[in-house]
This record gives sequence, C-alpha cells and structure tokens, in this order.
Amino acid sequence: MTKRIRKAVFPVAGLGTRFLPATKSIPKEMLTIVDRPVLQHVVEEAREAGIEHFVFVTGRNKAVIEDHFDMAYELEDTLQKRGKTKEYEALMAQLPAAGATSFTRQQAPLGLGHAVWCARDIVGDEPFAVLLPDMVTMAREAKSGRCLAQCVAAYEKHGGNIIAVEEVKPEETHQYGIVSVGKDHGATFEITGMVEKPPKGTAPSNLMISGRYILEPEIFPILEKGEKGAGGEIQLTDGMKGLAKSQSFHGVRFDGRTYDCGMKLGFLAANVAFALANGDIAEPFKAELKKIMGA
Repeated sequence: MTKRIRKAVFPVAGLGTRFLPATKSIPKEMLTIVDRPVLQHVVEEAREAGIEHFVFVTGRNKAVIEDHFDMAYELEDTLQKRGKTKEYEALMAQLPAAGATSFTRQQAPLGLGHAVWCARDIVGDEPFAVLLPDMVTMAREAKSGRCLAQCVAAYEKHGGNIIAVEEVKPEETHQYGIVSVGKDHGATFEITGMVEKPPKGTAPSNLMISGRYILEPEIFPILEKGEKGAGGEIQLTDGMKGLAKSQSFHGVRFDGRTYDCGMKLGFLAANVAFALANGDIAEPFKAELKKIMGA
C-alpha cells in the first residue's frame, strides 16, 4: 500500500532575472496572475491535491513570501469593519492552517536538486511532491483536477516516483528535461530514461518534464553527493536518474495546460487564460482584447 502524499516542496529561491527590473525588489513568485500571486496559484493546486504541509525553500529577499501566507491583522480587521465580506473571506481562504508551512534557506544558487535536498529534514522519511513555482497549470476540465492531483492519482495506482510531462516542439527539446517512453498505459507510461537539456537532435522524445513530481525520500542521499550536471548545477533530473536504478518512474501526460511563468510570454498567456476563466471579468476583458487587437 502506498503512503499518502502529505508534504510538498516549493523551490522559491530563484532570482527572477528574466523579469528585471520588476523583480529587483519583488520576488518573481509574487508577480500576479489576475488577482493573486503566481505562487498562490501553485499552492492552491497543491492543496486541491490533498497536500497538508507546504515547505518553501527560499533565499535572500524572499521574506514577503512568508508574510503572504501569514495573518495580516490590520488588513483583516479593516475589511471586517468596512463590511468587505467577500474580500475578507477570499483573504482567509488562502491561508494555510497553523503549523502547515515551513521555510528553509537555500543559501547559494546551486541548482534545483540542491534546493530539494535543502528540504530533507522537514520532509523526513516519506514520499513528497515537488512543484516548481514558475509553472502554473489549468485543468482542461474541473473534474480531472490540476496537474498535481493527476500525479497523485497516478502514484496511488503505480506507486514509486511520478513525473508530469507535456509535449514540446522537437526543436525546443534542448531547453528542457526530457524523458524516454517505455510501456504505455494511456494517460501514464513507464519512464526508461531522462536527460537534462539534451543537445539539439539527440532528445529521446518530445516529452518535457513540466514541473510536477512525486518522489520517494531515497532521492535525498543521492542529491547529498552534490554531483553537478548541466549548467554546473546539482540537477534534480540527474538525481532522479540515479534513483531510477533501483525504483520505478512513471510519467503522467497532464490533461490540461501549463504556463511557464518564468518566461514573459508564458506569464502574459497565463494572465489572459485565467482572466478569461474568471466569471467576474471574462466578458469585459474579451471586449478589451478585441479593442487591442483591432477586431
């Protein structure tokens, strides 16, 4: 019987250089998609998938993230006194339960694998999820759940380790971690290999690792070795390749859309998609888009 996935790790120590000067004083994870920070969208996805404990691996100048997931007494009191019930309830709904958040520091930018390793003592000896905060997902249908929920369902079926994937253009595979496909089960498949940013023309498939993982705790001793890979960093993909020598990995073809909010184009596309899915503003927003496009 598989253990329940209770904890999720969010590596949020990145500098956000692609969004300078906006991210000089504001963490990239706190840039907003419509009415909430990018990171809040990702945390909500985790909560919907059953996550109970949220582990943030932070860096310098990220204190605002901790503040965002904490009480704001003056603001809450003001909203209540002014009768802004809807705004107050929305604010309270995003708060994790007391004791459900943990924060640890990645003191140097040594790579995603190192960031995950920094959470080892908080995660402990149990399987856990990893959600990259740049990647924001939207389910095709509400009943199917967002990406992590689909990964949890695959874990409950197969056990072992789970990686979410999406198709990319063959000419773009050198920009991502890419998996090799083994026995196919439809929505899921066995992963027979992984490579981080393969040279152009050498990728084993066009399925990129899309930023959602469920991993067994045996990944930590492998990452602890500190072996550097692509870009001179400790790569999570390399750690998973090591773990795959003794444990199974399955891929999940996410039934939905992922927006890479670490890139300007993906961030802008996410804002459009979530605005069009927001019943309060969808129609007037469409009208504004038509004006901009000259339609």
